[in-house]
Amino acid sequence: MQSESERLAAYRQLRTEIRGSSKHLIVGIDIAKEKHYAFMGTANGTTLCKQLIFQNNKEGFDLLRARVELLRVKHQFEQVVFGVEPTANYHKPLAEHLIRQGLHLVQVSGNAVKQNRELLDNRWDKHDRKDAANVADLIAQGKCQFYDYPSESIRDLRELLSLKKRFKKEEQGLKARIRNNLLALYFPEMDQYINTCQRDSLSVIGNCCDPLIIAEMEYDTFYNTVVCARRTQKQEEHLYRIWQSAKGSIGCNAGVAAIYEGTVLIKQLLDIRAAIQELDKVILNLCSGIEEYPYLLSIPGIGPDTASKILAYVSDPNRFDHAKQVLKLAGFDLSASRSGKPAAKATPVISKRGQADLRFALCQAALVASNSNSLFSTWFASKIQGREREKGIYMVVRVKLAAKMLVIAWTLMKKKEMFAYDQLNNS
Repeated sequence: MQSESERLAAYRQLRTEIRGSSKHLIVGIDIAKEKHYAFMGTANGTTLCKQLIFQNNKEGFDLLRARVELLRVKHQFEQVVFGVEPTANYHKPLAEHLIRQGLHLVQVSGNAVKQNRELLDNRWDKHDRKDAANVADLIAQGKCQFYDYPSESIRDLRELLSLKKRFKKEEQGLKARIRNNLLALYFPEMDQYINTCQRDSLSVIGNCCDPLIIAEMEYDTFYNTVVCARRTQKQEEHLYRIWQSAKGSIGCNAGVAAIYEGTVLIKQLLDIRAAIQELDKVILNLCSGIEEYPYLLSIPGIGPDTASKILAYVSDPNRFDHAKQVLKLAGFDLSASRSGKPAAKATPVISKRGQADLRFALCQAALVASNSNSLFSTWFASKIQGREREKGIYMVVRVKLAAKMLVIAWTLMKKKEMFAYDQLNNS
């Protein structure tokens, strides 16, 4: 099995020599759940196998390799390149199998496949055989991407971050359901306390969602019902306001269904939050074993969550030759519509074509750093000096700081160094 750097070098060489090549056998594969479709041909347009259907199992993979090897020997090709369009997680077993066998694998983007489909025969007709040929055609044009297959720890980290993202989505869904379906119907006055007094509000919903029941209670009885631990004075004031607002609530009458739904939703919300906390510990444990993790934490504003996302998406820092490639990874590269305009009138904006999770995490880190760190605050103030009245200037400069922090993080990972403040102006 080749190392990641060796695979990257082979990919770069492929991009330079694939167009019109007669020494490459191109295998385009349309990925599905149970069976895949393969097309085999050359970069100069010769078709060798219009369609090979093989199952998504070891027998199917062996069939694919045998047919490819037969064509390679028969036509004396020097190299074989496999190409896939990533579809959900269905492509990963085949991709891992090919990479472990030392075979050359690339991927094509779904957007490129969609735009190139009609160019094949001037028809928008879509089917699996045509899609496999479409993938092969894109590879023949050199319009393919490196298939990222990092170390096992990075792959595990990506899976854990993906799981955390799903958990956070479930958490937000439960919160929205509690506010929009439960409180809006039965106790609308309490919605304003959800964010300012969240723990106590959830306890109220889980124990006595009906404002009529709360209104009949004495305050001490209500307090003892919903509070499990001692509260601060501010929290007790919030609880008192909730108790008072229940007396004049305009909410609908809450029956058994509302009380039961409140209990179930609160339990689900607390369970998912406990799972997220446990997951954060697992992620922290995994990141602690990665060499570059302490270097990222040394950057002001970057905490464990942002550092874990940088590690997951940047992976091996040596696969990037310059900072522009790293900025493209997060979608921080600038793009502008210059057609028919003088360059001075074209306003560049970030492309947002990269990893959205990484971009958001870095923007949050930039917000923290520019507010809490004196040197970052000074840099931020110097960039907006004299431009304070420009619309959106604070957001623009904050995004610039986020991009700069990504470049700094990549540099530290590559050089294996801790953060030094002179890097803020040099990056």
